[in-house]
Amino acid sequence: MKQVGRRQFIRNSVLAGAGVACASFPLAGAYAQSTAAVELDPRLLARAGAALARHGDKIFSRDMLAIADFSQPSGLPRFHLFNLLNGNNTTLLVSHGIGSDRTHSGRLQQFSNVPGSEATSSGAYLIGEGYIGKYGASRRLIGLDPENDQAENRAIVIHPARYVSKSLVATQGKVGRSQGCFAFSFDDIGQVLSQLAPGSLLYADKL
Repeated sequence: MKQVGRRQFIRNSVLAGAGVACASFPLAGAYAQSTAAVELDPRLLARAGAALARHGDKIFSRDMLAIADFSQPSGLPRFHLFNLLNGNNTTLLVSHGIGSDRTHSGRLQQFSNVPGSEATSSGAYLIGEGYIGKYGASRRLIGLDPENDQAENRAIVIHPARYVSKSLVATQGKVGRSQGCFAFSFDDIGQVLSQLAPGSLLYADKL
């Protein structure tokens, strides 16, 4: 499938899963170079689209859709910033929680929503307001599903961390682990925060 055609197919798959008419989101005439290193699996796209439909009344910012594909190892860019307006997709490195990978294999083994588990939770998150925390510029997350409804109580957020970087991947083949937060490199956090406005959807899952 040609690159532009594939992007349109992916975009239409997400919107169809969300029950949104594709015609309501006109495609741009030209596409920027995609930085995707890990292709979005259609099954994960369908789940994200279903989450968008299920929580549609809460998702008031619909330009961008974020998908964390925890089927992939942490050494690969597995966090997708998917532009619903033009079909562009950018992928970035993201951590998973210590409690999801006790042996630090680089692969998420299990999800948990239990306070104190230090694990990643699956499900749909509403992107909340930004703030300056101990790691720097960060953004709050609100869990929308039973699988992640303790996110606020557990202080699960988006933040930068020095244990996430391309140099670590080059030397160790994986990034470090968080306490359940979605941690990004300092090089990428600005892009994440600028593109994911409050009211956007972040969907996390594993196939």
